[in-house]
Amino acid sequence: MRWTQSLIPTLKEVPSEAELVSHRLMIRAGLIRKLTAGAYTYLPLGYRILRKAEQIVREEMDRAGALELHMPVLQPQELWEESGRMANFGPDLMIFKDRHGKTNILGPTHEEVVTDVVRNFISSYKQLPVTLYQIQTKFRDEIRPRFGVLRSREFLMKDAYSFDCDVAGLEKSYQKQYDAYCRIFSRCGLRYVVVEAESGPIGGSASSEFMVPCDAGEDELVQCPQCGYAANMEKATAQPLPAPAEKPPLADLKTVATPDQRTIDEVTAFLGLSADRMIKTLVYVDGAGKPFVVCVRGDHDVNEMKLAHVVGAGAQLADERTILEVTGAPVGFAGPVGLKQKVPVYLDQAVSVMVNAASGANQADAHVTGVNPGRDFPLDRVHDLRFVVPGDLCPRCSAAIAICRGIEIGHVFKLGTKYSQAMGATYQDEAGASHTMIMGCYGIGVNRIVASAVEILADEQGLVWPMTLAPYHVLLVPLRVDGEEMAAAEKLYRELQAAGVEVLLDDRDARAGVKFNDADLIGVPLRVTIGGRGLKEGSLEVRDRASGETVKVPVADVAAHLTAEVRSRLAALNKD
Repeated sequence: MRWTQSLIPTLKEVPSEAELVSHRLMIRAGLIRKLTAGAYTYLPLGYRILRKAEQIVREEMDRAGALELHMPVLQPQELWEESGRMANFGPDLMIFKDRHGKTNILGPTHEEVVTDVVRNFISSYKQLPVTLYQIQTKFRDEIRPRFGVLRSREFLMKDAYSFDCDVAGLEKSYQKQYDAYCRIFSRCGLRYVVVEAESGPIGGSASSEFMVPCDAGEDELVQCPQCGYAANMEKATAQPLPAPAEKPPLADLKTVATPDQRTIDEVTAFLGLSADRMIKTLVYVDGAGKPFVVCVRGDHDVNEMKLAHVVGAGAQLADERTILEVTGAPVGFAGPVGLKQKVPVYLDQAVSVMVNAASGANQADAHVTGVNPGRDFPLDRVHDLRFVVPGDLCPRCSAAIAICRGIEIGHVFKLGTKYSQAMGATYQDEAGASHTMIMGCYGIGVNRIVASAVEILADEQGLVWPMTLAPYHVLLVPLRVDGEEMAAAEKLYRELQAAGVEVLLDDRDARAGVKFNDADLIGVPLRVTIGGRGLKEGSLEVRDRASGETVKVPVADVAAHLTAEVRSRLAALNKD
């Protein structure tokens, strides 16, 4: 491809709306342009990269034995009601009514649709197992689209769904997809970790996320540097906190006036205590609207995913009226001792080992000190209900855990019978008995592969692509676009194309500095400078974009040198 015949609108200035490196550079390098909040046009250069990521995904899905199909974006509301997921997915669903008044959904994922396909065409154990996949646009009505293509309302996703006769079959299908994901992300040149994860609105018994550790990531990762334990923040656990080695004498309960001191920071400053001496008490209502209380240490926060495993889905913080009815006090003065209403009180494990703590007094402008779990309130509902924090110990080996940020690029789920049972996807065994199919689902954010590569590989000059994702393998930069320099560039251009090398020829009549800056910005792995003293001496300068190293290669050998280098790098990334 010739630069003058392509559309590569590079920018010198940094876009004001772009927060992350990937967002800024993808706009500056002419890869994407924003159409509206959360929706981007992929320009020719960006689309070449996206298609390469898509092709890697497709090749590995096919290699794993999955069958590609294409399902409609438009989904009838009735399918979601049948699965029971309409309420669980929440406001992220893009819903509209057509001219006939029928409610439709723009698909954020396709569990319901694929289950409908399978229940209509598969009825015998002889047809199982089967895994179906597609690479298709998805829609989610993000409350705050941001970070470019990392969190958008319209995005490209690979979603796959396995159907098996039993749990043993699911384990095999799951492992095939897991292994395929490892190959996909390695081929894309990404450094990734696999973490235990919550299943969220997708559901299922277990799931794992593939994450790219990166400061720009929205998710927090918990890792043990010693044994390899890894989980996302919602799923992570830690060793239970021990009781004090030397337990002090238990203090008496004492009510202290704390006028207008409501928050943990305000109360601890007023009482002269550290936050780990406070009991934070929160009033919730469950899915049926019944109130209950949750207590965590003052320096900890409630993990509502863990809470849902204990009390069921649908729990949410109570409103001010309910708080007053349960505690007898306004917001900010709740505590586990002396609640006005008798409601269930759930304690995080860290609270259960506290001694002589402080909490709200369940009366306005007052707190109580000398609070001791077990003596002053029961320990019959103790669970792990909090997010882990720095200083916690690994649940497997007791080493100190590390917390960092990351970008989720893939997620695999063991769904079980969540959808197949609700939607009647069954098969008959050898004896003619009917059984519910066992499902798994597996998603990859194809856009996120591209953005993650930018985040972790780019430098101050611009993009740095691995050979497998690069829009072109080689960029030819003649210093002049007439005479012998352009003739040499044209000859090399034809030789590389004949060898199957993807090559971009910068045939613009522009200054060398402009061309070099744009070359660094778009990140083509190998750049060849044609002209100047080198051409007169019979050699060309080949620069590696990633390392910055430059070598001089005789003109007669350049095509072979570049072809060998491209093939070597592709082979290294594509190896098993």
